[in-house]
Parts: sequence; C-alpha cells; structure tokens
Amino acid sequence: MKKKIAVLIKKKINKFNTITKVASDKSLSLRALMLASQCIGRSKITNLLDSEDIQSCIKALKILGVKIVKNKNAHLIYGNGLNSYKFNKKITKIYVGNSGTTTRLLSGLLSTLPGKFYLYGDRSMNKRDMSRVINPLKKIGCFFYPKKKLTLPLTLSGTSLPLAQNHVENLGSAQIKSLILFSALSTPGITTIKENKISRNHTELFLKKINADIKIKKFKRGNLIMLRGQKNLYAFNYDVSSDPSSASFLVALALLTPNSKLIIKNVICNSTRLGFFKILKEKMNANIEIKNLKKKSGEVVGNIIIKSSNLKPVSCPKSMVPFLIDEFCILFVIAALTKGVSKFTGIHELRHKESDRIKSMEKGLNKIGIVTKSTIDSLKIYGNPSIKIKKKLNIYSNNDHRVAMSWSILALLVGGKIKIHNFETVNTSFPNFLSLIKKIGGEFEVKKN
Repeated sequence: MKKKIAVLIKKKINKFNTITKVASDKSLSLRALMLASQCIGRSKITNLLDSEDIQSCIKALKILGVKIVKNKNAHLIYGNGLNSYKFNKKITKIYVGNSGTTTRLLSGLLSTLPGKFYLYGDRSMNKRDMSRVINPLKKIGCFFYPKKKLTLPLTLSGTSLPLAQNHVENLGSAQIKSLILFSALSTPGITTIKENKISRNHTELFLKKINADIKIKKFKRGNLIMLRGQKNLYAFNYDVSSDPSSASFLVALALLTPNSKLIIKNVICNSTRLGFFKILKEKMNANIEIKNLKKKSGEVVGNIIIKSSNLKPVSCPKSMVPFLIDEFCILFVIAALTKGVSKFTGIHELRHKESDRIKSMEKGLNKIGIVTKSTIDSLKIYGNPSIKIKKKLNIYSNNDHRVAMSWSILALLVGGKIKIHNFETVNTSFPNFLSLIKKIGGEFEVKKN
C-alpha cells in the first residue's frame, strides 16, 4: 500500500529566473511500451517516464509474458510480434493501478486474443467509465462481463476472429481512437475511423514511425484514418521527450509570479498538444515563446520560454477543448487569479477523468472565495487576483494528480495556509514535481496524511 502524504504550503513563492526540464511524456511512454510488445525483436526506449502509471503498464505486460529489462540508460522490450501475449487457459488477472490509458489501450491489444482477462485497478480507476472501451470492441467480436457493468473490475473475453469495422469518433478522445487502432493491428482487412472531432495524434505518428500500414486523409472538418491489419511490425529505438501537460504547472507559476522568467527545455510541441499554450498566448496575453523546434522520434520538440504577464480573462472555444484536455485544472487556477470572468464550454469530458475535475476544482475555488457557476458541460470563473487566504484550508485531491498539482501552484501564488491531501497521487505522472518546485524556490512541508 502506498504511503499517503499531504503537502502544506504557507507562503508565496519569490520571483525566479531559471532553466529546467520536466518529466517525460506519459502518453508516449505508455504507447512506446505497448507497441514495442507487439513488434518483432528488441526495442530500446530511452527517457521513459518513471512513474506509477508506467510501472503499472510494465507489470501488466510482464504478466502477459513480455520480457522487459531496465539498464542504466534505457528500457529494453523484447517483443514477439502481433498477438504474442501469453495467457492462462482459464483467466489472466491484470492489475492496471490508476492508469486509464493503460487500461483502455491494452484492452485494444487483448481484444484480438482468444483468452479471458480480468482487469482491475485502484479505487479511483475502478470508478471510471469503461463504456468507451466496451462499445467499439464489442463490434469486432469482443465481450465484457458482467454484462451491463460499465466500470472495472471487468472480464474481457477476446476473439480469434476479429472483424474490421468502420468507426465514427465524435468525442475527440485520443484514447478511444488509439484502442481501436491497437485492436486493428491484429484484425484482418482495413479498419477505418472517421474522426469528426480531432484529438491528439501520437498513436498515428508512432504507427507511421514503425511502418504500420496506416493512411490518413485530412478534411476541413476531421480526418479519415485507415489501418490495414496483420502486418508484421519490427523493433524500434525511441527517445521520450518532456510532457507539455507536466510543463503547464510551471508555466502557470512563471506567468503569475511577478518579475519571473522560466525556460523549459525539450518539451513535446506536437500541434495537438499545444492548446494550453495557444489559449494563453493568443487569448490571454501571455508572454510565451516556443523556440529551437526540431524533430525527435517522430515528434516535434522545442524549448518553451515564459515570462510573467498581465493576463486577460478568456472564453475558451469548444474547438480547442481536445487539445488542452489535461491542462484544464491548472487553466482554471490561472482564470481564478486573473481579473474578469472566464468561460469554459464543451468540457463534459472532464467529468470522466481520475475525478470529476469540474466539481473537484470548483469546490476548492469556492472555499477560497472564488465565485463559480457550472453546468454538466461548462464552468464560469469570476477571477480575483487579490484573493487572500485568511484561515488554514484543507483541499482534497480526490486521488487526482492534476487536481493536487494545480492546488499546490495556486497555494504558491496566493500564500496563506493550504494543505493538499492525498498528494501521493502525483507519483502517477510527475514523481519529481516537488523536487522541481523546490529548485525553483517554492517552500512546502510534507506531512503524513
């Protein structure tokens, strides 16, 4: 059982001027591991994120017979090709921890195996909606038990005769798109995805890099993705760059700390991951620059330069939501400390994350005196940069790493006494978060929860 901790922050951070690097990208770390397990030969992954979600994925793959070795500089994954996982005759139990990405993408790979897999996670993961996995995989011939149950634990019963399908993706979810593509790798024929709402394209770029038979037609509104299955894939080398979602917390700290400057190096600058930075720069008057762009392992990477700024409130366009889905918690913090009314619509997807992120953030903001109004699909924040914390506040992360980190940034910007409980959840995505905050000059106390 992991040790539970709380973080207590009592004072504002002082101005800073520094260069840093944040944690490696979680989405790409997970995709690299799972795709390497389907390739023939030894793949080498450097700079893999060392977090609890990644460890959960590694343990799951090892249960399925994948040999994974860690040396000083890299992780070596010995793949045996498509549908090469080993499994028990009766049922194989797989623990996925708190990792929704592992659960969903791995389900795609398991769906084309003639076995039964019992998937279960921690308390938070076991509450998350799995209908977005169940519905597309049922079409190809996969079954889930108990019937009508939409949360883990679930038993996935795969098929040895998967059928190629034409899917329509309206949610703007990269995970749904990716699990369908992962399933399609071992499915005969051509699987198509009509992507009406464009989302992150890491999986498509990765599949192109390893020479999968994938084609993408771009239209004014959306894409048509076509993947021909059952083509052998071969081992690759991959270097994981820094996570823009992890960078977002430090960006907020630099923007709202007077007379400060921060350079974050080697950050993934994929166009489908830059929504947070575009909103800040183009809509909120943020002083942000992206420089030294280059291609690395199929992804665009660059340095992000941030200077403290006098920000404006924002009306976030619905069209931008899929491109900053992981940054909304910290964007809500920025809006709360920016004078004026900020509006966010089309954000219902936030209610299906590690926690209901609209509810989690709104509850805390109301505690410190920030007025909000919400619906199932929207949030309005009445910002107040002069907010004062007059008494010690207890904030609960609801086992959501992004909620916990967002509140620590707000506490460092506002001062006063704020205690954030269940901070250990940050280890799922950004285990060195506190050490980076300390290097920049933030002060905090770690307490037993």
